[in-house]
Amino acid sequence: MNALTKANLQLWWFGFRYIPLIGFCKPKILELTDERTVIRMPHHRHTKNHLGSIYFGALAIGADLAGAFLVFYKARQKKLNIHFAFKDVQGEFLKRPEAAIHFISNDGALIDQMIQQSLDTGERINQAVTIDVTCPSLHGDELMAKFSLTLSVKAKKKS
Repeated sequence: MNALTKANLQLWWFGFRYIPLIGFCKPKILELTDERTVIRMPHHRHTKNHLGSIYFGALAIGADLAGAFLVFYKARQKKLNIHFAFKDVQGEFLKRPEAAIHFISNDGALIDQMIQQSLDTGERINQAVTIDVTCPSLHGDELMAKFSLTLSVKAKKKS
């Protein structure tokens, strides 16, 4: 089983077991590397609002996943226990997304730095990560929204 299929199964299990609202929206991981994550949120009756565009709640779920799944991925790679949460969120909504959307995080290097700094100091580290939202089928790479989430990370070596 390739890494992307495995990651999507983990995402499905996480949504099923811990946060059913994630599973209800049916997101899919399209790309997962050390530097970048791309999550696709479909445009269907569970994710759209009365105007036919993606509902704000589904946008928030996608932004959360794009930032969080990179932390999960790095924790497994490095065999670390990582406790994390988002302390705040800011969103800038530029255009109505009226088809499936992609949430893109290119903050892998920043997350690596945060993890290393937390390991070195034993402290919780807070940094803003950026999530870009596009609607490739209708608007190519044009931004639909931009999120900034303050990620709070505390890393420990597994005992």
